[in-house]
Amino acid sequence: MRISTRGRYALRLMLDLAIHDTGENISLKSIAQRQEISGKYLEQIIGMLTKAGFVRSTRGSFGGYRLAHPAEEYTVGSILRLTEGSLAPVPCVEDGVEHCAKADDCVTVTVWRELNDAINSVVDHITLADLVERQAAMSNNYSI
Repeated sequence: MRISTRGRYALRLMLDLAIHDTGENISLKSIAQRQEISGKYLEQIIGMLTKAGFVRSTRGSFGGYRLAHPAEEYTVGSILRLTEGSLAPVPCVEDGVEHCAKADDCVTVTVWRELNDAINSVVDHITLADLVERQAAMSNNYSI
């Protein structure tokens, strides 16, 4: 499994909104500058996040973006699944996919299920709030 730049940048964008949440809107330009990501690319990603209800947008001179919900309500998994789709390592263990004809006799499917469970366990138990705390701890460690 490989996470694309869209998934990685969506997570960084959401984290930036969480870290800089003062209750006021944040411009996409400022996020792009802080994250060193193309503003055009972030426009595509923010559109997806807004449409899904993850982010609120406001137009006008005081416009910008904010998280639609508290940072504790977003998991890394929810953000990655929105941008990447399934995180399953192989199609035969994806939710909602019919199992292949060989699944009952295929010992390797047990490996793929374990890997899928491990991936989901990690990404579904880390919230944006957790990442904000980790970022703060990292920043404190570098200020010695």
